[in-house]
Amino acid sequence: MPANNQSSQNVLVESYPEKISEVSVIDTENKDFLKKKQTDPFANYLLNTEVEIILPRYKKPNVTRNLINALELSIYKKEIKKISLNINSYIDIKELEKLLIEKAKPGKIFIGTLTPESSKIVKNYCYKGILFFSFAPDKSLADECVYLINFFPEDDLIALFNHFPEGSRIALLFPENAYGYYINYIIDPIADESSSLIVNRASYKEDLTNAREAIKELSKYELRKYELNRQKKILEKKDDVISKKALKKIEKFETIGEVDFTHLILPDYSIRLLEIAPLLPFYDVDPNKVKFVGTGVWDDKIFFDEPSLQGAIFSGIDEVNRLTFLNDYEKIYQEKPIRTATLPYDLLGIVSYIINQKMTIAQAYDLLDNSQIKFDGIDGKFSFVENVIFRELDILKIAKGSAIKLN
Repeated sequence: MPANNQSSQNVLVESYPEKISEVSVIDTENKDFLKKKQTDPFANYLLNTEVEIILPRYKKPNVTRNLINALELSIYKKEIKKISLNINSYIDIKELEKLLIEKAKPGKIFIGTLTPESSKIVKNYCYKGILFFSFAPDKSLADECVYLINFFPEDDLIALFNHFPEGSRIALLFPENAYGYYINYIIDPIADESSSLIVNRASYKEDLTNAREAIKELSKYELRKYELNRQKKILEKKDDVISKKALKKIEKFETIGEVDFTHLILPDYSIRLLEIAPLLPFYDVDPNKVKFVGTGVWDDKIFFDEPSLQGAIFSGIDEVNRLTFLNDYEKIYQEKPIRTATLPYDLLGIVSYIINQKMTIAQAYDLLDNSQIKFDGIDGKFSFVENVIFRELDILKIAKGSAIKLN
């Protein structure tokens, strides 16, 4: 049945569309994938035991190397039989098309392509009766024979909003880059399906030049500071003991009053996260009163010792699930794998199952299109919903250099 696997550093966030207009979120009500599958006249063709790997040669050489290594490791560790991998590389779209013209035959399984541009080309060959698993991040490309395998931020946000207590008030502070814009674009429909409410949001430039202003705007810092000064002036005019004590107390404060949100989602990573997180308490966004929240891009030990992130939560999978994979990979290839290397490792388990069960194209579609079927992977259970991987994520809490699973 579905693959049972064992198995990690940055998500390929640079792949997300730079502009909102380029982003496409799947409409689950209006898109009927089953009707659009072009299986005839190849529905009864058996899937080929030779799997074609198609990845860029020069554009992302480190990514390509890691993905191929992970596929190789998957065959070795899972003792996969009756399957062979043909490694193909391309320099540009023209070479990719040449490969597809040559290789696309009924029953062929393909794994590869990283970008929306290359995956758009793949869709043109679905009529030939192929099955294609792509690592592209644009969900609009999931259709017909193309299944998308990636770490999609929608899964992170769904897990987080399912975790938030009822009536939570959420603020979003996001970087003005591809990943940040994407989060801002997809968060509203997910929040609308939850019992939480988004009450405020702000953004900051990648170079952080306006980060302080963004935080002040989000937390209504100037308004709260004005209110503090107003109350000081009132108390200064009074001469009673209680007023004097109150004045002495509030003189220690930068602002007065609470922020209007219970949780702050901060979908950033790299050195920026380590620079912006400490600014939040400085401008009276108190991590003891407001829960700081991250997405899967926080899944890096470099963040777990940051004082302002202690007690913060993020969506992901406990690292213990992939320790075996990490250790095996480093031992064999003498380097740490990129975070997305777990994807092809898990994927090959499904491909192996399909081939070893001697499935036809139609049977493979039936398996993959049944969202009730859950596959076990290094990064938790997953299924396919309208040709897009959906991962069931846990909530992890940062504490003293570690990330501890909560649910």
